[in-house]
Amino acid sequence: MKKICSVFKSPRKDEMYLYVDKMDQLKRVPEALLDMFGQPVHVFDMLLTPEKELARVEADKVLNDILEKGFFLQMPPPKDDYMLDLHQDRPETGVR
Repeated sequence: MKKICSVFKSPRKDEMYLYVDKMDQLKRVPEALLDMFGQPVHVFDMLLTPEKELARVEADKVLNDILEKGFFLQMPPPKDDYMLDLHQDRPETGVR
């Protein structure tokens, strides 16, 4: 299976993307998800095949979700623990 997909980014959350069938666009995306996602910003269109290498997810997963649900939502990667520590109080130094 192959499909031309449109990819949209969220204006509210860095690194959150919606993949949809280019023909359907956002028609099959639930309103509640769009409310949370914010006004989608079109990034690009691409031909997606099962063999295509994507950075954070298997292309098969994206294609299956688009077929079954009408969209694939790519969430931001989890923050590394060491990055979270940078924002916490450090009682030994008093530095925030």
